[in-house]
Amino acid sequence: MTQHSETLQLACDLISRPSITPEDAGCQELLISRLEALGFTIERMQFEDVSNFWARRGTQRPLFCFAGHTDVVPTGPVERWQSPPFEPTFREGYLYGRGAADMKGGIASFITALERFIANHPDHQGSIALLITSDEEGPFINGTTRVVDHLEARNEKIDWCIVGEPSSTDEVGDVIKNGRRGSITGTLIVRGVQGHVAYPHLVRNPVHEAAAALAELAAEVWDEGNEFFPPTSFQISNIHAGTGAANVVPGQMEVVFNFRFSTEVTADQLKERVREILDRHKLEWDIDWVLSGNPFLTAAGDLVEASRAAIHSVTGINTELSTAGGTSDGRFIAPTGAQVVEIGPVNATIHKIDERVRVKDLDTLSDIYENILARLLAR
Repeated sequence: MTQHSETLQLACDLISRPSITPEDAGCQELLISRLEALGFTIERMQFEDVSNFWARRGTQRPLFCFAGHTDVVPTGPVERWQSPPFEPTFREGYLYGRGAADMKGGIASFITALERFIANHPDHQGSIALLITSDEEGPFINGTTRVVDHLEARNEKIDWCIVGEPSSTDEVGDVIKNGRRGSITGTLIVRGVQGHVAYPHLVRNPVHEAAAALAELAAEVWDEGNEFFPPTSFQISNIHAGTGAANVVPGQMEVVFNFRFSTEVTADQLKERVREILDRHKLEWDIDWVLSGNPFLTAAGDLVEASRAAIHSVTGINTELSTAGGTSDGRFIAPTGAQVVEIGPVNATIHKIDERVRVKDLDTLSDIYENILARLLAR
């Protein structure tokens, strides 16, 4: 039987636990046992059905934190996987399994990097922490945001944070996410008057009335972006109206849309501009807004520089800084004043059937994490 590295063995142990969000399936206790052996103090934080823990070694600042999640998205049709999604399988240089890239592989790399770093630097500067949740792939209500609120209430501040999300594009370390766009979703209700299609003078069709406003919203230039962020985008994701009958004019229409927005505009400014457009078209409307997160940016500083230098030292890659992609739990940590970056595996197969990660990549990632720790905390 092939002997795999400590990182790969731990990744396999984690993948084998079916931790579909918000379930943890014992992943966190496995991690806690490794961390307690390294001298970490553990705080388990259970909020509703979500498992979280905060682990810390040391009491002084600066405080370096690894942040991640043990939950995974559902597998999709199991019969379409080449091998069972919760049976880690090695095939043609890849490790297959749900969570291999997002993000059990990254968490395994956290742990083994820490084990080596602490063995070599038992009296390191400052403190090291881990913030682990089982709610990143779910509603994100009782996960990282609740832990951060708890830390803020006692003025426990993170200085540097690496989120182990799969940030890389082609090779491990080729991209660092040094920020993310904000995300806000609106559910718009446009009301009309229902009736028979043969009597248009007795109805008000909300689809007809809203069409011009929706076209204007889609064509609007919300901002021009900046050197770190692309322009803010507006996308309609769902539209529903009607009873299903061909001869009934609907009484209302529901439109769900989303903004991914840059630091050039605020959520409140977007709401106001949407209101102005809807009112200009004289619609009868209501909107429910859900703000998933504001944009954040770590443009420069110790963490970015240490990360770039570590990646180059381990891989020879001159990494690219990027704010593209979806949201991450970094959006809850950055507002506390922490420098936050995302460094993790290649993201090509995340959330897909046959999710996988290159076998060699997890050891490389672990080496990168250890190198960053040494640059920031070694005496």
